[in-house]
This record gives sequence, C-alpha cells and structure tokens, in this order.
Amino acid sequence: MRTISFICMLCLTLLAQAASPIQGLLERIDKGASRKFIIEQVKSPTDFFELDQKGDKVVIRGNTPVSIATGLNWYLKYYAGIQLSWNGMTAQLPATLPAVPRKERHETELNYRYDFNYCTHSYTMAFWDWERWEKEIDWMALHGINLPLAVVGTDVVWYNVLSKLGYSKEEINEFIAGPAFQGWWLMNNLEGWGGPNPDSWYKQREALQKRILKRMNEYGIHPVLPGYSGMVPHNAKERLGLNVSDPGLWCGYRRPAFLQPTDPRFQEIANLYYKEMTRLYGKADFYSMDPFHEGGNTAGVDLDAAGQAIWKAMKKANPKAVWVAQAWQANPRQKMIENLPAGDLIVLDLFSESRPQWGDPESTWYRKEGFGQHDWLYCMLLNYGGNVGLHGKMKHVIDEFYKAKASPFGKTMKGVGMTMEGSENNPVMFELLCELPWRPEQFDKDEWLKAYTVARYGKADPNVQEAWLLLSNTIYNCPPQNTQQGTHESVFCARPGHNVYQASSWSEMKPYYKPEDVIRAAGIMLAAADHFKGNNNFEYDLIDIVRQAVAEKGRLVYPIMTDAYKAGEKQLFEAASQRFLDLIMLQDQLLATRPEFKVGTWVQQARNLGGTTEEKDLYEWNARVQITTWGNRTAADNGGLRDYAHKEWNGLLRDFYYNRWKVWIEQQKAQLNGAPAKKIDFYALEEPWTKQTNSYASQPEGDVIEMAKEVYCKITK
Repeated sequence: MRTISFICMLCLTLLAQAASPIQGLLERIDKGASRKFIIEQVKSPTDFFELDQKGDKVVIRGNTPVSIATGLNWYLKYYAGIQLSWNGMTAQLPATLPAVPRKERHETELNYRYDFNYCTHSYTMAFWDWERWEKEIDWMALHGINLPLAVVGTDVVWYNVLSKLGYSKEEINEFIAGPAFQGWWLMNNLEGWGGPNPDSWYKQREALQKRILKRMNEYGIHPVLPGYSGMVPHNAKERLGLNVSDPGLWCGYRRPAFLQPTDPRFQEIANLYYKEMTRLYGKADFYSMDPFHEGGNTAGVDLDAAGQAIWKAMKKANPKAVWVAQAWQANPRQKMIENLPAGDLIVLDLFSESRPQWGDPESTWYRKEGFGQHDWLYCMLLNYGGNVGLHGKMKHVIDEFYKAKASPFGKTMKGVGMTMEGSENNPVMFELLCELPWRPEQFDKDEWLKAYTVARYGKADPNVQEAWLLLSNTIYNCPPQNTQQGTHESVFCARPGHNVYQASSWSEMKPYYKPEDVIRAAGIMLAAADHFKGNNNFEYDLIDIVRQAVAEKGRLVYPIMTDAYKAGEKQLFEAASQRFLDLIMLQDQLLATRPEFKVGTWVQQARNLGGTTEEKDLYEWNARVQITTWGNRTAADNGGLRDYAHKEWNGLLRDFYYNRWKVWIEQQKAQLNGAPAKKIDFYALEEPWTKQTNSYASQPEGDVIEMAKEVYCKITK
C-alpha cells in the first residue's frame, strides 16, 4: 500500500513539474536546464523567492510562478553571471551550476509590477509575432512582472461591437487605426490613421492575443485589458443618435467622440463591449481606461458621472475588476476618480522619475493630495517615441523610489511599473527598476552597477566598470529637475537648420553632461572589447555606446558648420559640413553590425505579417511613416509629430537623414555663393521614402568589434 501511495505521489510530483511554466521557461533558456534545478512553489501571503541548495542541485522556491521566475533570474545574474535580455533569451548554463552557499530570501509587499505603455505596443511591438511575444512574456516573468497591459486584438472587439451597432465594414475600417498607430487610437487620440486593415489582420490579431493570454495565465500573470471608457466614432451622434461630446483635435487628428455618461445607451454599449471582450479573451481582473488623454476637451462633461459610469460598467462585467489609469498631465481628472471606492482603482504614476504626481511637492506636476484614497504605482517612463540613445536618472530613480515608499503616500503605493513609450533600449535602467521591489533598503548606485556589469557580461573587468561608472555619472545622471522627454536626441535625426538642438517637437532637452565624457567612456569600453568577443550583451552595449559617441561628435561638429556659414567662411563650411555628412555615414556603417539598430529589422517584421503583396506594402508603409513623418502633412508639420519617433538606425541614416542634411547643406553652399534663400519643403522631401518598398537587410553586416574600433578611431583622430 505504501509503495502504491509513494508511486502516486511521485507521479503527481512529476506531472506537476512537467506542467510547471518554469520547466518550460528553463527548457527555452537552455535545453535540459530544467534537470539542473529543483523548483518549489509554496503558499505564502507575501510574494517571495528563495535560493537554496539540495545536493548538487540549485533550489528556486517561491509563492507563484512569477516569484519563482524572478528568483531564477536573480540566481542566473548573481551566481552564474548570465543576464537574459530582450535580444538574448537563451544561454549555455554550466554543466555544474554554481552552488548557493546559504539560503538567500527576498520578499516584497509591492504586489503589482506593471509593464507597458499604450505607446509601447505601437513604437516597439506593432509587428511582433508569437515567437517574439513568447520571449517577452518569459522576460516579464523573469523580471517579476505580473501586471502587463495587453492590447493585442482589441481592434477585433471593436470591429464586432461596431458591426452589432450597424456600422458597415468600410465605416469600421475608417475608425480603427492601422498596425503602427493603434496605441493612440486606443487612447482616444485619433481614428483610422494607418488603415484600412485587411480582414486577415483581425484574424491574426485574435489568434495572437489568445496565445499571449494563455501563456500569461500559465505564469499567473494578470493581463490588463482595455476597458470601455466612453469612446465612440466621431459620427456616433449622426449614425446612432447618441449624446456625445467632442474632445477636439489631437496633433491635427480628429479624436473619437465621447459618449456622455448620462446617455441611456452608455451602459448598453459598454455592456456590449465587455460581452464581446469576454467572449473573445475571457474576463480580466484589471481593465485600462484613459478618457480625455493628453488634452482631450472635457467641456460639458460631468466628470464625476463619467467616472461612475465607467466604473459601474467595468464592475458589471467583473465585480472583482480594478480600473487601471495612467497619470499623465491632468489625467486622471480628480473629479472623475474622487468618489470611486478605494481598492477599485490603480493609478500608474507614469513619469515618476521626472514629473511625479503621487504627492512629491518638488514636482512640476505636483498633486497636493496625490491620488487620494487610491492605490498607485511608481513608474519609470524613460523612453519616448522609441528613440535610440543612452539616457536615465540612475541614482535619482533609486532615491525617489525609497523617498516615495517612506512618505505618507507610501501607504497606497502598491508597486512599480515600466511605462516606456518604446522598449528594446537602455537595459540597465529596466534591470534597475525591476529589482527595486525586491530590495528592502536603499542601496548604493555604484555598488549595484559593478554587480550589474559582472552579471551582464559574465565576468569582472576594470575597464568595463570604469566605463559604466563614467556613463552613470554623466549621461545616465540626468538631473532630478530635468523634465526632458527621454534621450538627448541625435542631431543627425533632426530636420536641418541653423539652430537645431533636438529632433522632436516636445523634447525639452537641456545640456546636462559633456559629450566628451561619453566619447571617453566609449574608448574605455573598447579597451576591454577583445576580452568579450562573441559576448552578445557586451557587443550590443559596445555598439550602443560607440553609437552615442558618434552622435556626440556630430553635436560637437554641427555648431562649427553653422558658425562657419554665419561668418561667411566658405572653406570652413565646406570642410565642416563634409565632416558632418561623413559622420552620418560612419554611424550607418557602425549600426549595420547589429540587427537591433537596422531599419531592415523593423521593416521585415512588418512585411512578415502580410500574406499578400498588398498587405506587406500596407504594413511596411505603416512602419516607415511612424518613424519619419508620423502622420500626414498637417499632423507632421502643424501637429508637431514629424520625427517624434525618429530612429538612429542603419539604412535610415544613409537614405533618409543623410539625404535631408545633404539637400540643406547644398542650399547653404548656394546661398554663400550669392543665391537667394529658399525655404525647403521638408515634408515633400520626406514623404517619398515612406512610400518606397526597397529592401533593407536585417542581418548583421561586418565584425562588431573591428567596426567599433575603426569608427572610434575616425571620430577621435
């Protein structure tokens, strides 16, 4: 009898292990790796992970699959010298794992670790397939994320809802945005731009979202699905007789209308929306709603009634559901949330590192009472537009987190969030933020960074540590009071002129570091390069740091060129302008060595989703427009959207940015020789590139280290 019981227990244990998402994760990291660990899930009211040892096997223990995955990641980084990153999710684990000499435990009362901005789904993830999503979900689990925004396939919900309301297929496709612009459609900023989408797009999105949600569910990750916030097509009054308000324009685009909460059909349409969402993707415990985002006009809207109506509809769909709202500018409006019950709303303090709204009196977006009775998350925005560039407030992010936690507002602080507009950049900052909940006491930035470099590259190196410490005290030390939108933008990517400083319209850039320090850091990093040949993380970082150095050199050469023009120095202008153009081409050559910095990678992702030539061309057009003009002429020029999502990428540098600067430089030369000044129609110069379908390589070209050395030599000689 005992033998039978033992065999039954053993079978149940083996079945549980086989079904564990951690086993699958380990096998995807390194085939056979699951046999090297003992995974133990134990009940606990507090999220925790433990690292332990049993014989020759490492034990990873935790209360949820996400906690266990977080512990696994901690072990890989700080014991095995393996850092899994978004562009490298596999590793070769040693035959014998480094032992855990004594049990190590980490726990957190910050129950929510959030991921993604609506913009991330467009600037970075617009064209991801399941293979890429699978890696991202694994990355999330390894980094403790249990609350990601999951918007894929929401367009299918809207398609079906509007069909039931009597809209035709053509009308629906005039409302739903194209693949690269759905983030702003879902935030009620615009309609239709980038479409119309083919029927196959909707089928593809539905299937992909179901796979995403299935894997998230296996990990115990709680998806945040888009809820109903009153958005209806701009013509809903005429088509359906609804009582709507007009939120106005957004950067030249007409916004969708807002269905007044007093309209008797508000709850009917909301119920229809949630019924369709649930039918397709199941119920969620968290729904994201952001009415009146980014300047939406609220004239004539009873904000308290709007909040109550949105909340009521969500609660009817799922009585346990929680509303997730982004704190950005004036949102969420105080009147809209002040009478909602505590516990039913989580506010994402979207830009905590620069413009916190949780109650910090030093903030330019200071809210005296914070978010009142509502829970909130400390979030880092970091990146705008998916722009390429080193950037961060490394020490300040640490200090501000513990300051918020210790403040009276810390009682309602329930976690952290990554709310970047674009991902796949600055991995050091995302690693830092994800570790904050698991570190109970404030820690030293420099000590953390030294450990980070060993984890990231697999071994210690004095040159590497010196380079990173220099970067952490310069370009990654953006001052606390600085509110610029992300990286110090590359002048190469700006529309040419005599007073160019930033590439996008709203950057608020201010000089806060010396370009020469970044160039010096690149040289120090290069001194270690031969010791790390073939190391994926090192080679990616090396190209990124040398890329930044080239961009800094361009920023130093640019004023020489413009000052020469103003002084009428023809020969100096000729020499400086040629040097500037040569730097753009050098940058293009450097970035060809890594797929992450190639426009071909982005374009190929887009084209791969299409089943026909027409579909591939539509998706490629979406991809090209987003990173250049962003919108039509009105939105690009008058709305300020052009170059907002600019990218310092191979292919784009030589064919788009170089050409733009070349035309401008040639005109300046003509003017120095007496020709009359002419205004360049930049949009007319830019738009043709968005309509092209010429092929760009996505595979790396050239040797990373040799090219980095060659380029660095050319910018410093």
